[in-house]
Amino acid sequence: MHRYFHDIIIAVESLIANKLKSILTALGIIFGVAAVISMLAIGKGAKQEILEQIKMVGVNNIVITPIVQDESNTGNSSEEEGEKQKKKFSPGLTLLDAEAIKHVVPSIEKISPEISLNSFVMQNGKRSAAKIVGVSRDFFPIYNQSLMEGSQFNTYQEKHGLPVCIIGYNIKSRFFSHEDPVGQYIKFANVWLKVIGVLNKSDVNLSSFSNAGVNVYNDNIYVPVKTMLMRFENRALVNTKKQNAITIRGFGFISVRSSSAKDNSMGNYNQLDRVVVQVKESAKLPATTKVLSRMFMRRHLEVKDFEITVPELLLKQQQRTKDIFNIVLGAIASISLIVGGIGIMNIMFASVMERIKEIGTRMAIGAKKKDIVVQFLAEAILISVSGGLVGILLGIFLAKAIYRIANVLTIVSPGAVIVAFTVSAAVGVIFGYAPAKRASEKDPIESLRYE
Repeated sequence: MHRYFHDIIIAVESLIANKLKSILTALGIIFGVAAVISMLAIGKGAKQEILEQIKMVGVNNIVITPIVQDESNTGNSSEEEGEKQKKKFSPGLTLLDAEAIKHVVPSIEKISPEISLNSFVMQNGKRSAAKIVGVSRDFFPIYNQSLMEGSQFNTYQEKHGLPVCIIGYNIKSRFFSHEDPVGQYIKFANVWLKVIGVLNKSDVNLSSFSNAGVNVYNDNIYVPVKTMLMRFENRALVNTKKQNAITIRGFGFISVRSSSAKDNSMGNYNQLDRVVVQVKESAKLPATTKVLSRMFMRRHLEVKDFEITVPELLLKQQQRTKDIFNIVLGAIASISLIVGGIGIMNIMFASVMERIKEIGTRMAIGAKKKDIVVQFLAEAILISVSGGLVGILLGIFLAKAIYRIANVLTIVSPGAVIVAFTVSAAVGVIFGYAPAKRASEKDPIESLRYE
């Protein structure tokens, strides 16, 4: 064992004596390891983001949204078109739809109808733009939202549409930074609301996924659905006017429209902006989606004025796409490791040719073939291992640089570092063995005569 230790010392001395060549030989390994670590960090970060997004959109959720038709040319429709519209009239997405889902579909665990309205919130002379969202009590467990303080809506408040609200963390910070907001009042639009709870702060930015059912919770005010319909906005009333107007046109009478601002909202006559349902088991998601689709077609008189999406499946599909992309990037990065290994092998073969006399001298004074193999193999391994260590540091630096410059989440995991280092060491063994074996097979007499 001691003699092999001596062989390794000789290998180290050889590398130190040829610093520039050793550094250039290790460059392929350095950049290969750095590329692998940074690519794995991007993949890990993307996966973490998807997991956070799935957590935020909720597990086993189905989102039903209305399809708002463009009715800018409705006033110019002929009598025949009016009759066609009459036959195809749909009440839109309403609170009755949500109640029907609750009573008809057995696989549903929770359900929350939602109505959103943008306006201004005021309190003690402060004024700020905000969004109010009408929801049910199930909304918060569906989206994994918990309260920092206060309480949820109770049955009485929901049933009678009382003016109570739960506020997001940013609303609390802006208007109640030095006091407890629970029990105090805040004004949204023209309605005073009593604050009964505050949501915990959400640190995940998911604004790009709002269409998939994700809200920016920190800036919202939440009220019961009936509070929203009774005190703020009920588009079903506009829908009733629309139905009456269509009926009048169907009988050949002239309909007269008001030019009020409220009538301008007739383009969207859906009472609800969204209905979110949570299924008990993931396996029942596809079947429940089909049942909901058939149920809504019947309720909406065969008018396809709704869209059903499953955010979790969309996000998982996106994760699979990212996984494939990361595998491709990782494979490309791994090629540089192979190229680095080939570089080590080439340099070691050249080194064997340069040091034939040294090999002959060592074997003439008693070195065995194993000593020569250990010496040259140690050189290859030391180059790859030292290159791997430098590559790890460079990879961590690149991962942080990508996060700061491109704002792409990167997570360097210990597993990625271990894998990259193990691969770099294996490259040294695999690509260093052939030159070491060739060096050990040199004839000592021929080697001493070599010029």
